[in-house]
Amino acid sequence: MYNPSNSQIFTVSELTHQIRLKLESDFDGIWVEGEISNLRCPSSGHRYFTLKDADSQIKAVVFRSHARFLRFKIEDGLHMICRGRVSVYEPRGDYQIIIDYIEPKGVGALQLAYEQLKERLQKEGLFDDSNKKPLPLLPRKIGLITSPSGAAVRDMITIIYRRFPNVEILIVPVRVQGEGASLEIARALEEVNRSFVVDVIIVGRGGGSLEDLWAFNEEVTARAIYGSKIPVISAVGHEIDFTISDFVADLRAPPPSAAAELVVAKKSELLNSIDHFRGRLKNLMSHLMESHQNRLNFLEKRLLDPRRRLDDFRLRVDDLDKEMDVRMTYYLGNLRHRFERYMDGLERLSPLNILQRGYSITRRLPGYNVVKDAKGFKVGDRVNVRLSRGEIIAQVKEVVAED
Repeated sequence: MYNPSNSQIFTVSELTHQIRLKLESDFDGIWVEGEISNLRCPSSGHRYFTLKDADSQIKAVVFRSHARFLRFKIEDGLHMICRGRVSVYEPRGDYQIIIDYIEPKGVGALQLAYEQLKERLQKEGLFDDSNKKPLPLLPRKIGLITSPSGAAVRDMITIIYRRFPNVEILIVPVRVQGEGASLEIARALEEVNRSFVVDVIIVGRGGGSLEDLWAFNEEVTARAIYGSKIPVISAVGHEIDFTISDFVADLRAPPPSAAAELVVAKKSELLNSIDHFRGRLKNLMSHLMESHQNRLNFLEKRLLDPRRRLDDFRLRVDDLDKEMDVRMTYYLGNLRHRFERYMDGLERLSPLNILQRGYSITRRLPGYNVVKDAKGFKVGDRVNVRLSRGEIIAQVKEVVAED
């Protein structure tokens, strides 16, 4: 039976508030590890997720004020170590851990951020060899984007001028580490592309830790290098140091001194190459001239005296003339024989031969139509009679027709 005097009665809100005070006082600044799942990233910028292990789970949140400073991207499946305080969201009575520090277990936050960005940019195609621009053989002007006070810039200038004193160098000073360094590098790349005429850009710095080199692992730096219309050489750290800038640049050449050696050929080596090719060209021309001279000598020996050639042509003309006369005589003889044969045939077929045997041809006047029948004639009609020799004009006196 309910006895008010023996127990304190809490409202739900009061009880929830007391639980919150208890949890926040007992579990403040605690460390917890677990796997991230059910990640939500609303437009507010907060990160809501669940931390779980094999047997249990707890809700967690990283507010925007802390999330915006994270180097890496929170993703489902990551095993994390977190520091925070347990709190209760009183309207729902849910308890959760509010995280103010989070890092991947077994790998540093910077290393994870590096791997995540590298994978994402690679999928976008920023590392593809097809996007790499060729370096000029002998640049007239080189842009150096680096710290103006570091040893790297002095080494590069010394090496470049030692190899080719005629080249011009444009130094664009930037910070190469620390907060905001990546933005300075990106702006310098954009400025050089927009306002200066250089043939190639070297961007880089000397060696250091992953944190020291981090400005060259930022996305803003990578995209500025990728967007450069001028070829870019990444000269960051030492040979063992790989940055995102190395993969995006048209050429990776750590340390900076190596980049200086690659960007310009040694002047003495170029002069030696010119002398070498000049000698080869001279030998080739000599060989070619000798070959043509031998060919000319050979043709001169084969060429006969022009006067002999004229005599040969005269004899040939005479031979052709004789041959033409013989051919013409034979051709005309054949034509004459064929003509006579055709004339004989025509003679045999000519009606005049019949007239020589006493026949005549009668033709009606005035049309000279050949008459074969007496029908149609009447007394008084005129006719022409063709004889073997001569013609007679006669007039019909009588018509005797036969059936």
